[in-house]
Amino acid sequence: MERITTSPRPNWQQTVESQGLTYYMTGDQVYWDESAYYSFTAAEIEQIETATYALDKMCLQAVEHVIGQQLFSRFLIPPEFIPYVTQSWERDEHTIYGRFDLHFDGHGPPRLLEYNADTPTALLEAAVTQWFWFKDMSAVHYNLDQFNSIHERLIEAWARVKQEKSINDVLYFTSTGEPPEDYMTVNYLRDTAIQAGLETEYIEIGDIGWNSPRQMFVDLKEKPIRHIFKLYPWEWLVREQFGRHLLANKTQWLEAPWKMLLSNKAILPVLHELFPDSPYLLKAAFEPWTGSYIRKPIFGREGDNMTIVQNSIVLQETGGPYGNSPYIYQSFLPLPSFDGNYPVIGSWMVNGYACGLGIREDKTLITSNTSRFVPHLFRQ
Repeated sequence: MERITTSPRPNWQQTVESQGLTYYMTGDQVYWDESAYYSFTAAEIEQIETATYALDKMCLQAVEHVIGQQLFSRFLIPPEFIPYVTQSWERDEHTIYGRFDLHFDGHGPPRLLEYNADTPTALLEAAVTQWFWFKDMSAVHYNLDQFNSIHERLIEAWARVKQEKSINDVLYFTSTGEPPEDYMTVNYLRDTAIQAGLETEYIEIGDIGWNSPRQMFVDLKEKPIRHIFKLYPWEWLVREQFGRHLLANKTQWLEAPWKMLLSNKAILPVLHELFPDSPYLLKAAFEPWTGSYIRKPIFGREGDNMTIVQNSIVLQETGGPYGNSPYIYQSFLPLPSFDGNYPVIGSWMVNGYACGLGIREDKTLITSNTSRFVPHLFRQ
């Protein structure tokens, strides 16, 4: 694994914007950064792929364990939603995608930092923007490849849903209108569903209504919403004013309700309890220990409200809106440094397949929403 500096393509800004990546800057800082790329060997890519499949299998076993042992209180699932989550799991409701965030330095095995199982972003960047960057690179340099079949797997996922007739009406897609990353990500997903032959519509989350006489969620034209993909966290949805209406269970939601267990960082201690000897997991617990660890809020996002403790001394901490969330504690394994750049590997699982990766890097040890996306390739 190497980080290699390179020259950005001429007019790269217009190029990536034409591909839908309108948010290539964060303020005055570059977000899409093609002044460098990460180069892997084929064996390293195989390591990441193998780890991703193993982690996915363990996560599914962990969901079965949580439901079977009734451990919902660890996840702060509201009691009235426990049957809702359980029934979703027992019906084997569809999952489309998820992103495992991994520590990997090319020497030891990939290690799970967290699992973005419900609302992962950085998808358009991974599936489309870096693919076209790679095609331009491979036109100049031979014997290159990229671990990336995300786009094709997404279309397969929607085609499977259509074929199994679990969606027999309009499939709505929803998110907040801001930030643009969420809006563009959910509309990219919508585009892959259209390519799979589904009829779709977009509606902002705030425009979804509740029709009391019909006991149905509806759009602005009072049309029933029977199937909807949301880029909006479950932990927010179940606690909002109309969240109780989810229990009417007349709308199919994607990602499925059972994914709210995997998108919660409380899954990390559960995984470690179940698989303490796994080479792909770090020690994690619901209580701190003496020495070094990183403290994470179970509902935290984008690196907010995290604290790194090294040898009982606070090394780094971030602010944010999740300070009142319960915390979990995970062994602190410093990210590898490449000339002061600290990468996190995002390994994508789509339709049951490990199918690609995207890399976010920062100048600090905590990856945040301002961290840069850097493309990758590997040499055959």
